[in-house]
Amino acid sequence: MRVAFTAVPDSHLPSVDELLSIAVNAVGGSERQGQVTMVRAVQQAIDADEHLAVQAGTGTGKSLAYLVPSIRHAMDSDKPVVVSTATIALQRQLVDRDLPRLAEALGKELPHEPTFAILKGRRNYLCRYKATAGWPEDDEQDQLFDPREVSATGRMVQRIQEWAEETETGDRDELVPGVSEQAWRQFSVSAQECLGANRCPSGAECFAELARQRAGEVDVVVTNHALLAIDAMGELPVLPEHKVVVVDEAHELVDRVTSVVTGELSELTVSLAVRRVGRLIEQSVADQLQEAGEDLKALLAAAPPGRVDELPQVLGLTLQLIRDTAWRCVTALGPRNADKDDPDKAGQRKAAFTALDEVHDTAVRMLDAYGHASEADRAEVVWLDGGTDRRPPALRVAPLTVSGMLRDKLFGERTVVLTSATLALGGTFDALAAQWGLSGPGEWQGIDVGSPFDHPRSGILYVAKHLPQPGRDGLPQQYLDEITELIEAAGGRTLGLFSSMRAAKAATEALRDRLDVPLLCQGDDSTMLLVKQFAEDEPTCLFGTLSLWQGVDVPGPSLRLVIIDRVPFPRPDDPLTSARQRHVAARGGNGFMAVAANHAALLLAQGAGRLLRSQHDKGVIAVLDPRLVTARYSGFLLNSLPPFWRTTDPAIPRAALKRLAAEPTEPADA
Repeated sequence: MRVAFTAVPDSHLPSVDELLSIAVNAVGGSERQGQVTMVRAVQQAIDADEHLAVQAGTGTGKSLAYLVPSIRHAMDSDKPVVVSTATIALQRQLVDRDLPRLAEALGKELPHEPTFAILKGRRNYLCRYKATAGWPEDDEQDQLFDPREVSATGRMVQRIQEWAEETETGDRDELVPGVSEQAWRQFSVSAQECLGANRCPSGAECFAELARQRAGEVDVVVTNHALLAIDAMGELPVLPEHKVVVVDEAHELVDRVTSVVTGELSELTVSLAVRRVGRLIEQSVADQLQEAGEDLKALLAAAPPGRVDELPQVLGLTLQLIRDTAWRCVTALGPRNADKDDPDKAGQRKAAFTALDEVHDTAVRMLDAYGHASEADRAEVVWLDGGTDRRPPALRVAPLTVSGMLRDKLFGERTVVLTSATLALGGTFDALAAQWGLSGPGEWQGIDVGSPFDHPRSGILYVAKHLPQPGRDGLPQQYLDEITELIEAAGGRTLGLFSSMRAAKAATEALRDRLDVPLLCQGDDSTMLLVKQFAEDEPTCLFGTLSLWQGVDVPGPSLRLVIIDRVPFPRPDDPLTSARQRHVAARGGNGFMAVAANHAALLLAQGAGRLLRSQHDKGVIAVLDPRLVTARYSGFLLNSLPPFWRTTDPAIPRAALKRLAAEPTEPADA
């Protein structure tokens, strides 16, 4: 749906049209109609206090299109605008490139030069007090790590200690090279563990508090979806007071919020609580919780992974025991504000309460997930994660939908602008709007501002209709032959997107001897270095899985062919998505379309979006899975993709790729 918006003039500030024109000229760009449409739509949504979803294709310049009206609103209201992203890469782009250039360009036209700051969760900042005080150890059991890993962690700890003496921000991301979570946890605290600036001896120089203070004094606060969710759903505000939020990479919002509210119970979480409570209570009381944790450990080790639809009696009794013994420990600790004049003891008690509350509350959630009259009444799903060599099995619990939380906590209090290159699934915004809780009429609007790319002239969507449907036994030989012929026609220059790491590795091993071009596979090195190598050497190919579907930006001749091995439906045994499908069906909906098809459409659109990253880019999207054109749901999936020229004739993409390989290449857009 396309809607025409008219800019609303203001008596004392330049219009968004004027500000956008100044900004575009300052960065050496050119006016794009989609960008103009978007900047007006965002301004009107802010003025009307109406939620807005904007699909803006790659190359639209959507960052400028939402930053310009955001800055204008901050100036006019004297309140910051919060911009939330899903990835660190986009945060860095906003803070290091887009906002500094915009601030310089607009400074002379506005009451003051726009200001901005980045704000992360407390865990991302060094805790000065924990770094210097006798804080309770919360590292995992040493036996889970071999001596080499323990030694490596020790070296990282030493690096953090040296860095702590010189850092001005305490921001973990500024520690290069990075350190493991194991090492970092010894120098950071969660919001629940924090003593608070007024009680902590280091409160006056707390890095997290200083970052929050800076955020309260600027026009634009850049954060992430997880912190946005914590702020919206928590009892205490984390972000400065604000009335407007821009959610970039909005297609990731539901998954990130779900992660924030997912609970975990395992031998590690229980034993951590026991260690935290330590000598603060009678040993016999702590031992009761330890024994309950050992019972849980034995149960989880013997149980098969997957959804736990019905609560086995023995598991129910164990969860009740954990709940009750954790509460006994909480009671034995006494008043929560005791020892407030002794920071060391207060810190130990706060850490103990935090760990015990997590264990107790998660056990309560898991018990409450059962006993409903019907599947339609169930609110949460419990499943067993089988663990790995490094991690023991764990029980997890998550809500079947976060739409109610988002509707009440995020959209109920603020004006929210949601944007991404992929929001219109099946050609409409309805699917994602329902997941966000925006199903009511008149409270939101969705627009597609298009793309500056000429998709039918720049790209071919080829579906290998002649191939067999993909099975569960790895890649069929016909798929490997098809991949080989396509890569040979392209002269390399291929990004292979696979539905699983097993498939990506199998294809890499099978094809390395068959191809005369370099072939990289995700996992061979860090993803960032692999993408860099792929971009710098034209014949090189790169195979990988999920993070490559959404995280690769390689304009120019190094990428001419994107291969997608199969329609990326979630695994049938995925506990959360399968439970959500069943829940939708129990309420009279189409669980497959509402969950699995939406998931596949979103990833397909993201994967196809890797091909055209600049005005000069051309190439082929090759989907090997014939279901994209033969299945009953194919129309929905195809309508979620950019309007490439489509074909099922194998000769057409091969000929096009050969022509592209023979052409002199033009430089990528600046």
